[in-house]
Amino acid sequence: MERTKILKLLKSEAALEKVLIKGWVRTRRDSKGFSFLEINDGSCLKNIQVIADDLLANYEDIKKLTTGSAVTVKGKLVESQGGGQKWEITADHVDIISLAPDTYALQKKRHSDEFLRSIAHIRPRTNKYGAAFRIRSEMSYAIHKFFRDKGFRYVHTPILTGSDCEGAGELFKVTALDLENLPQKDGKTDYMQDFFGKEANLTVSGQLSAEMFCLALGDVYTFGPTFRAENSNTRRHATEFWMIEPEMAFCDLESNMDLGEELIKYLTAYVMEECAEDFELFAKWVDKSLMATLENTATSDYVRLPYREAMEILQKSGQKFEYEIGFGKDLQTEHERFLTEQHFKKPVIVYDYPKTIKPFYMRLNDDNETVAAMDVLVPNIGEIIGGSQREERLEVLETRMDETGMDKETYWWYLEARKYGSVPHSGFGMGFERLLMLVTGISNIRDVIPFPRTPKNIEF
Repeated sequence: MERTKILKLLKSEAALEKVLIKGWVRTRRDSKGFSFLEINDGSCLKNIQVIADDLLANYEDIKKLTTGSAVTVKGKLVESQGGGQKWEITADHVDIISLAPDTYALQKKRHSDEFLRSIAHIRPRTNKYGAAFRIRSEMSYAIHKFFRDKGFRYVHTPILTGSDCEGAGELFKVTALDLENLPQKDGKTDYMQDFFGKEANLTVSGQLSAEMFCLALGDVYTFGPTFRAENSNTRRHATEFWMIEPEMAFCDLESNMDLGEELIKYLTAYVMEECAEDFELFAKWVDKSLMATLENTATSDYVRLPYREAMEILQKSGQKFEYEIGFGKDLQTEHERFLTEQHFKKPVIVYDYPKTIKPFYMRLNDDNETVAAMDVLVPNIGEIIGGSQREERLEVLETRMDETGMDKETYWWYLEARKYGSVPHSGFGMGFERLLMLVTGISNIRDVIPFPRTPKNIEF
């Protein structure tokens, strides 16, 4: 007999003769001659009730089952005689796989997010985090489906790299050298003796590699982990996070903005329809305005706003901001949320940023002052997408690299791509965890990634 998932049982239209489930005990209560077990196997939010009677050979052991214990149940799926559920299982056999101690970390009371982060190996068994990580799984699938349906090719870009995509220098170095006895040359570490014969880092983006494939295969995307050695302990930053990064050949900034808006609308609509039960938990218990926020995000026409106009709106708002406003200043979260939540009350795409605050690879506009960059801003989160039309003109790209202090020798291959069939192309990066924060209402990035990596935290 094959194991049946509880999700399938709960969606059954008619009782099945025999079923087999495997899962964990959420609660047990005893009545005269019966034990009622609430079992969950992680396939959905709801438990299924199992009725074990005193005719079972191991009934006395069943009455010792504790929260967190693992069991296998064979029995019949029957219409429930009690309220609260349509189906229940009358057990023919209950095999105890393991018995959890009475000191099980999860009690019936609600635990704080801070406490649950300290037991990240167990928190997926809670309703909230079980739902969060089921949604994470479904959203991963939805991302691949969206791009596949649009004809994109999936590219696996390197995790180890010798370049710094953003030029910010916030990189994790990777080395096979003996840290207690580093080889020296001219007073510096001699990386020629390291594994790769040069400095190596964990990647901050798959963009540059994806660009190379975009110039061969057309529309491509990469979706994988990225790393940033930024000593930031905010709710929105992690040192290991996942990025969705499409790159499109023969694509200008306008089409790039179109794709970013379409992707966010698709994914927010997807979670409301395909993850309805789990989504409702967050709409009820985490953020009561979540449903309205996501309906707005999924259906609104996004405002498209030049950076200069965004700055003028902020300057005239009368709001007191912590961070300074003015041309050449980057938008901070407080500015982004004012634009989306108070001024426009919908998602906003800001474009044409000053070149001085953007990376070298963004296409220089005719004014020689701004670049064809765009950020998609959404309520409650702020920036969720950052992208641009890429600089396809070799001479302009070389000049921008000189201005920003980039080592052209390190990027010889990136420059060479502009010599052979260079075309206008565009792309963006969307933070997967920020997307999950948007669709769940969870306010801390540590709570939408299974084992968060943040400064001073690599416990699990």
